[in-house]
Amino acid sequence: MQIIAQHGDIFIILACLFGFFMAWGVGANDVANAMGTSVGSKAITIKQAIIIAVIFEFLGAWLAGGEVTATIRGGMLDPALLEANPQLLVYGMLSALLAAGIWLMIASARGWPVSTTHSIVGAIVGFGAVGLGVEAVAWSRVGTIASSWVISPLLAGTIGFVLFKSVQYLIFENQDPFAAAKRYVPGYVFLVGFIVSMVTLTKGLTHVGLDLSFGQSFLLSILIGIVIMGVGVVMQRRIKYVQSASDHFGYANVERVFGVLMIFTACAMAFAHGSNDVANAVGPLAAVISVVRSDGVIDSAALVPWWVLVLGGGGIVVGLVTYGHKVIATVGTGITELTPSRGFAATLAAATTVVLASGTGLPISTTHTLVGAILGVGLARGMAALNLRVIGTIVMSWLITLPAGAGLAIVFFFMFKGMFG
Repeated sequence: MQIIAQHGDIFIILACLFGFFMAWGVGANDVANAMGTSVGSKAITIKQAIIIAVIFEFLGAWLAGGEVTATIRGGMLDPALLEANPQLLVYGMLSALLAAGIWLMIASARGWPVSTTHSIVGAIVGFGAVGLGVEAVAWSRVGTIASSWVISPLLAGTIGFVLFKSVQYLIFENQDPFAAAKRYVPGYVFLVGFIVSMVTLTKGLTHVGLDLSFGQSFLLSILIGIVIMGVGVVMQRRIKYVQSASDHFGYANVERVFGVLMIFTACAMAFAHGSNDVANAVGPLAAVISVVRSDGVIDSAALVPWWVLVLGGGGIVVGLVTYGHKVIATVGTGITELTPSRGFAATLAAATTVVLASGTGLPISTTHTLVGAILGVGLARGMAALNLRVIGTIVMSWLITLPAGAGLAIVFFFMFKGMFG
């Protein structure tokens, strides 16, 4: 208690710096994943991707980021074992943020799309097991989160596979693919608007003073979906059929229609990602602030101050702008060749999975989800469409992430313990 009272301001300043650094890593690595499909399918440029991400990542983090934050902060460690020494939680959370931030910086420099959720969970488990004892870690909680790392790519891959098959059946196998695209794409646009609105309204907006019932949320989501569909229809009408000797079936024109849709799915993915993954950076930061302000009382359900979500959103944006291009290249072009229609199926599948997880408070990995969705879309075209060497490298980087985060966190934990006593 005395240590917290004595160094409280220093702890909060360090937590803000490390939290921003971790959020920077999320932006450099994870947001690049979210935008990779849109850039890889040439639906939008890198510059446009950054503008979309800046706006919607920030909104997702600020408006809908509160739900997952409580899971990552309160569920991993047993608060009862920390009550006698609350300063250990402070050292641990500072170590976790710094360790995860450094690992994400290394991975981003190499263009590896690793999981920020893996990084922070590995770091928290590492310092908890070594600094507090193996019994301090809620292993059942870790097991639940670990199972979501398997379930989320499978779920996203399945949704991506089904979505792309529906696109093939309804549009590409139609006698007039261009007319079919104009007929069915507004429905897909509605789906994007409805799914993201529904999960955001049912789970995410209580901390900004908007508390709606399920029925109200459902009706409002339908309304938002219809408005977004209307915008899509207006944008779609501007696309005129272009005759080309090399394009007998008019598929290039269909892809241009899907290019419009990719703008909506890019916005949805950025919002979904901001709402789910800001917790990785602000969860430990909010835990430190909570312990310091309450003079050492550990409360797993403390509210996240609004400015903490803003700090996390700001860090994510800076990370993407400064360092995101390398991972965008790996995800957008490395795994399988993407066109706007394939990119759409992958991104909507991933966004749906992420917002469902965000709604249930389960911290899944956006990276695993998106890569799973891209694999699902690739498989819909056959095994030959996948670049297995790149997939192997990605899986290797995933396996290294947990021990790397844990190892670095243990080193920093003992460093902070030595510095502050």
